[in-house]
Amino acid sequence: MGMAKKYDVVVVGSGFGGSITALRLAQAGRSVAVLERGRRYNPGQFPRDVTRADELLWRNPIRPEARGLYDVRFLSGIGTVTASGVGGGSLVYANIHVRPDPIVFDHPRWPRGFSREALDPYYDKVAHELDVKPFPASDPLRKRDLFQQAARRMGRQTFDPDQAVSWTEPSAPGRKACQRCAECEFGCQSGAKNTLDLTYLARAEKLGATVWPGLSVSHVQRVAGGYRVHFKDLATGEKTSVEGSRVVLSAGALGTVEILLRSRDRARTLPLVSDWLGRGYSGNGDFLGSLHGSREEILPWEGPDVATVMRFFDAAPRFTMVTATFNRPATAVLAGLGQPQLGLLGGMGAPLWPKLWPLLHGAFAKGLFSKPLGTGVDPARTSNLFAIGQDNANGHMVLKGDRLDIEWDYANENVALVNRMTSAMHELASQYGGTFAPLVTWELFRRPFTVHSLGGAHLAESPGRGVVSTEGEVFNYPGLYVADGSVIPTSIGFHPVMTISAVAERIAEAVAHGF
Repeated sequence: MGMAKKYDVVVVGSGFGGSITALRLAQAGRSVAVLERGRRYNPGQFPRDVTRADELLWRNPIRPEARGLYDVRFLSGIGTVTASGVGGGSLVYANIHVRPDPIVFDHPRWPRGFSREALDPYYDKVAHELDVKPFPASDPLRKRDLFQQAARRMGRQTFDPDQAVSWTEPSAPGRKACQRCAECEFGCQSGAKNTLDLTYLARAEKLGATVWPGLSVSHVQRVAGGYRVHFKDLATGEKTSVEGSRVVLSAGALGTVEILLRSRDRARTLPLVSDWLGRGYSGNGDFLGSLHGSREEILPWEGPDVATVMRFFDAAPRFTMVTATFNRPATAVLAGLGQPQLGLLGGMGAPLWPKLWPLLHGAFAKGLFSKPLGTGVDPARTSNLFAIGQDNANGHMVLKGDRLDIEWDYANENVALVNRMTSAMHELASQYGGTFAPLVTWELFRRPFTVHSLGGAHLAESPGRGVVSTEGEVFNYPGLYVADGSVIPTSIGFHPVMTISAVAERIAEAVAHGF
């Protein structure tokens, strides 16, 4: 069955915002089409051979045939990693669902009416749909216990976050319970993760919503009775379009802002989008480091990627910290990279930064990441350290040619945050009797890497302060909505997906009421 010419609702993207919108609008009896640039992955189909770089990495101008799971970008001010596939970021996130502290919403950028209390009913909806619960406290898990002991010695509180995982019982045919193999961020081969393609989106499809993979949206145009969404079929190269009386952009902070910038400034089909578009981007303070030489074995590859969160929310700049862990082969490769400390030479690689994508693709293809480079480090005594903080959310998203870029002097604007995070990581490493070093890309390039892109199309009470209304509707364009991380006006400082999802539930409710 081919695509219809017009739907009640066209949703762009199938991540948290898009899947939630698709289900709620299908439940409201609307015809829904979901356009997704990536492919559909079933459990067992995720790439594991890292030498097949085109299956691992998403398209880059120099390599359009790469249509893999990870979209890695080396942008001027920051490196970003997002996912490409039906289910979006849920395919490769660590399953962590945290309701942030109320203080996060006290920031003046959050419009009136957005508070932890006001969002709680929507958090409840997400928790119900994704069946979230913490890793079973009674099950032994060495890395969790060691992390909690270290936190106690540091005088820090921890909590075991809710996770969208079937820990024990398989939840459906073709799906197994969690195998505790720390492959959450590589795509779960057993189907234990309650990813969006298996939850919200599957329910939407049962109600008649259709998902169209392999379609990349370029821009949106206002037409009589709604909007026309222009896209390219990546398999055939054919350019075509579909209309929706309502259109919801949920292509993630990078994708949605790129589509809106192109629509406003290149195609000029949405000339009245607010000047705020692209401002206030945040990497959610993501900062990576490593712990080597622990006196006790950590066995990072046992269990889920993350089991416990340590809080540093007692004073600004606030953040949380976890040990982000991967399966045994990936841990061995990371351990083999060592812990280079460049000292005064830090940042010397900066001119190379924008040229790193082809080098990365080549390194995977040649097998440089398929086995450890060095063997002097015991992988069982290592862990990745991952801090998530309240950065100043001051990145500026712009189009350069036809590509999105982000300008941001991150290192200088977020000195206090980076210092507090690195000193906490040093302190944690010493609790383990080990050593700490920041991610090598920080040492070489003084650029952070984020897996949590937020902002650029902020919620606001007026177009003078943001891009979309408190209902998620684009100012000056009735019937055009945004529901994804781009509407979040500040850094969260916790894993952000629960908040993105709760806000998307709230916006989906508004879209349904708006008919």
